[in-house]
Amino acid sequence: MLVFASRGDPRRVGRKDGRRTDCEAGKSEQKVEQPEQTAPPVVHKNIRALLEVHRRQEKEKSLAVRISETVTRFAGSLGFVWLHAALLAFWLMANTKLLPMVRPWDPYPFVMLAMTASVEAIFLSTFVLISQNRMAELDQERAELDLQMNLLAELEVTRLLQMMEKVVEKLNIPNTWDDLAELKREVAPDEVLAAIERESEQE
Repeated sequence: MLVFASRGDPRRVGRKDGRRTDCEAGKSEQKVEQPEQTAPPVVHKNIRALLEVHRRQEKEKSLAVRISETVTRFAGSLGFVWLHAALLAFWLMANTKLLPMVRPWDPYPFVMLAMTASVEAIFLSTFVLISQNRMAELDQERAELDLQMNLLAELEVTRLLQMMEKVVEKLNIPNTWDDLAELKREVAPDEVLAAIERESEQE
């Protein structure tokens, strides 16, 4: 049984028994049949390569680095702050006789508390420095990888320009680019670094 909707209602025709019309069913099937957009295979290959490098770096970590990273991770969390706040409050209340059931062991001026905090700060700073050294090594490796990739890309672009110049000459196409001769030259990294140093010294 068909039920006609009022004028202005976007749902023109429907069924009283709740069944969808052929038009509605076709639209739903069309939505389901749309393929999901996936990344190209080369992207998945690069992701797997990066994950493999990350797993290899995790396996090569020494015990000292693992301990320092664990301590540093906990020291940078909110739980570390709440734990120290609770310990400090208990220490002060116990040694100022606010807790009658606890015998004071470090009365004012809290010399043991100051010594304990100083020793803890020494160890924490050491763990942080170890973690920072590890991060600096990883950053150096990534910087070297980026440099190698940039040099490779620059070499590929130079080769492409040289090939395109040959094609332009073969097809007798007039060359209107004044800087093409400069762009097709291979760039030596040591020359670039020397130029940067000269410019820095002049400034």
